[in-house]
Amino acid sequence: MNADTSQRNELTAPVLIAIVGPTASGKSSLGIEVALRLNGEIVNCDSVQVYQGIQIATAKVPLAERRGVTHHLIDFVPPNINYTAGDWAREATTVIEDVQRRGRVPILVGGTGLYLRAFRNPFFASPQTDESLRRRLNELRERRGPEHLHELLGRLDPQSAAELYPRDWPRVQRAIEVRLQTGEAMSGKKGTRPEPHQSARLLRLMVLNPDRVALYQRINERTEQHFAAGLVEEVKTLLAEGVPPGSNALGAHGYRRVVEYLEGKRDLDSAVEQTKLDVRHYAKRQLTWFRREPDAEWFAGFGEEEGIVAAVLAALQT
Repeated sequence: MNADTSQRNELTAPVLIAIVGPTASGKSSLGIEVALRLNGEIVNCDSVQVYQGIQIATAKVPLAERRGVTHHLIDFVPPNINYTAGDWAREATTVIEDVQRRGRVPILVGGTGLYLRAFRNPFFASPQTDESLRRRLNELRERRGPEHLHELLGRLDPQSAAELYPRDWPRVQRAIEVRLQTGEAMSGKKGTRPEPHQSARLLRLMVLNPDRVALYQRINERTEQHFAAGLVEEVKTLLAEGVPPGSNALGAHGYRRVVEYLEGKRDLDSAVEQTKLDVRHYAKRQLTWFRREPDAEWFAGFGEEEGIVAAVLAALQT
């Protein structure tokens, strides 16, 4: 996209922008273009891009391609740490305040709807992770599958189970942990949530919605590129450095299938094809998630297409 960044746009009022959408839809490209026009800084809103050492399959924008735009909350969490949506929301609030205090525009960019939800509707203070319990649940998931964890949650906390996808195992697992550690259901704690940060009411939610066939083709091609670029070797290195196979970082799409390949549970071709399917399903779930947001503004196309930046900027003037 050949946007003319020499002429800056002015917003009519203070605003917090969120550029979201399915994986591989060009969010990062669009975020950088908008930041260049609006004197903005990017605040990462992707649950995998926060991790250090998790590079190839995360679509992190290399420093040389960020075009001078400052990026926050990216590549800063050790991969053996199970970083949560609540952790991100608290740190994002601090970053957003700093960006606004310096007279710049914060732009949340990413596809993790739960992160955005945690910022707009803060979670209650949950107990610290019980690593022994988490290991047992990881082992149970590996033996019997994520759907079994969802069934378990259905017995412990039916309301939370009804609100979560059966294969969204990190959130399902956390809800189980809260119930077992505190004796209280996560769904029953919603009334104890703190008030959202004042900037949450200023948020403009921009959602990319490219053609589904073209998106899936891009996902398939990108998956093949990741494996060709050394994804297997990257996972081998992380495991050798002591990152647990069941960690949140290695539970990301692509990484968990490579772990299964290295453990002898599937062959390499199967790992590639299953990753493609996983990511396509994830993209579909992301779109479903954002359709539930009543204030979302939708843009039909990829983030790097001609006209998308202009359309987003025009919408922000209204």
